Amino acid sequence: MIKDAFESMPATPETPRPRPRVVRADAPEPLRRRRAPLPAGPSPLWRRALNVLLVFAAVVLLADALAGERGLIATTRARQVSDEMAGTVERLRRENTRLRDAAKRLREDPTAIESLAREELGLIRQGEVLVVVKDRKPAGK
Repeated sequence: MIKDAFESMPATPETPRPRPRVVRADAPEPLRRRRAPLPAGPSPLWRRALNVLLVFAAVVLLADALAGERGLIATTRARQVSDEMAGTVERLRRENTRLRDAAKRLREDPTAIESLAREELGLIRQGEVLVVVKDRKPAGK
């Protein structure tokens, strides 16, 4: 099958080989184009100074991008502070919700008011007996 594919391809012409030149002594010199002179570029000193200047500018820009006012380091610090602040805000929101719920219970639920009065103020109901227990020092000491 592969053999059939090669047989069906057209034959490529061979590239002609250059003929050897015969130089006769009495033949005139062949005309040749003159090469155009290359434009004179900057001197090597200018080129070196330009390279140094470009490298210096690149280093300054890189340093500014890393440590500048809006550089990578400052952005990372700002992101950390932002994350800490977001955590603080979330904690304060939860505490605010808890305090709102407690205030609502104290406004609406009389048992909550009673339990708070018993804990905070040490109040008792009418007919209850208050028993105060004091610690005594051991007799042996």
